[in-house]
Amino acid sequence: MDGGNRGAAPSDALVLFGITGDLAHKKIFPALYALAKRGALDVPVVGVASSKWSLAQLRKRAEDGIRQSGGIDDRKALRRLLSQLRYVDGDYNDPGTFKALEQALGDARRPAYYLAIPPALFATVIQGLAARGIVDRARVIVEKPFGRDLASARALNRIARSAFPEDSIFRIDHFLAKEAIMNILYFRFANSFLEPIWNRNYVASVQVTLSEDFGVEERGAFYETAGCLRDVVQNHLFQIVALLAMEPPSYRGFGAVHGETADVFQAMRPLAPEDLVRGQYAGYRREPGVARNSDVETFCALRLFIDSWRWAGVPWYLRSGKCLAETASEVIVQLKPPPQRLFADSAPPRGGTNYLRFRLSPSSAVALAARVKRAGKEFVGDQRELYLVDEQPGEQAPYARLLGDAMAGNGALFTREDAVEAAWAVVDPVLTKHERARPYKRGSWGPREADALIAPDGRWHNPTLVDAPAD
Repeated sequence: MDGGNRGAAPSDALVLFGITGDLAHKKIFPALYALAKRGALDVPVVGVASSKWSLAQLRKRAEDGIRQSGGIDDRKALRRLLSQLRYVDGDYNDPGTFKALEQALGDARRPAYYLAIPPALFATVIQGLAARGIVDRARVIVEKPFGRDLASARALNRIARSAFPEDSIFRIDHFLAKEAIMNILYFRFANSFLEPIWNRNYVASVQVTLSEDFGVEERGAFYETAGCLRDVVQNHLFQIVALLAMEPPSYRGFGAVHGETADVFQAMRPLAPEDLVRGQYAGYRREPGVARNSDVETFCALRLFIDSWRWAGVPWYLRSGKCLAETASEVIVQLKPPPQRLFADSAPPRGGTNYLRFRLSPSSAVALAARVKRAGKEFVGDQRELYLVDEQPGEQAPYARLLGDAMAGNGALFTREDAVEAAWAVVDPVLTKHERARPYKRGSWGPREADALIAPDGRWHNPTLVDAPAD
């Protein structure tokens, strides 16, 4: 499928606001190193922060982040990257910071500004850049979450659009750049056998699970401002749903894909309190930075409906959480049973129904569950999986792919303004109007109320990390 704006001139500098932060250390420096190893980073990299660092400290921090991420196996690429680093120290509220940035950019006229900073500072930085007059022909890369509700997302979009045209605004959701996520789009539309059954007539329900077996770790203060619904469901899980539920694009281009996924968000029925179960793992309130009476959810399960011709009446069940039994991401598309049950053993719940399973992480696979007769005279059988392992060694890391695409002006893997706002409109009614978070044990699959939510349509399929066909 064709990419985004192929005719756009590439950026001639990369400016990283928040370069001394945790995101830069863990994700951005390793991504820049990966680009440098491929010879795809030949522009100045200007860091901006208020940490009172020297350039030598910044280079040491960058090398440490790269070493911790995966090691250093190309000293020449590392030296080249470190030599490209520049540093501007200053307060984002001070016009002098942006004057110093302009000087550090030198002859660069098409910079890409990456806002790896808290969302509360997005407006301050964008307005500072615009006031200095260094936004013409520039691009801005915005880290999620883009807003914390519909009103704030709209406000941020207005501010971003006041300084940059829409095709120069790159809203990052690193999940979209994962190979397994892109494979959903490919698998759906590169295979003809799916289309006849990919609708309300044959699909009984869809489940999407993104689970983590660890807690908030050192991010308690951040999590108190976000919670699972904002941090994971409204963006990551909704993006998976959009790729599964979208109509076929009308032409071979990501502009068409963006239009179809935005249509899915707009067709989603706004959530009601009874569609949502919130949970909080035992011990969360003792984490550093967490309020002693916190009601922030570390687990979220919801029932979603897409009011479109294709999906009317099909429930979509989404769940995500921390301190769960496994770290995994998986999709189950549950098919309806045959219209006539000719064999007694195939009737649910004993027999179960066919399903399609997408394993997204930690490994990548696609499986189709079908019933197969046992040997002998009896018409009894078992459900088996036809299992395709789809591991691709050496695949490009999401942040390296996204940074390279943004600097090239390719918006294929970034989210559009209308899609961001439509997704917030779905969750907006329950961001403040909801039941209290239910406690759950570490290492479990969340509160039992999540099982009651899905009970009318079956039960949750808990991801298993065994890379072999399941019975």
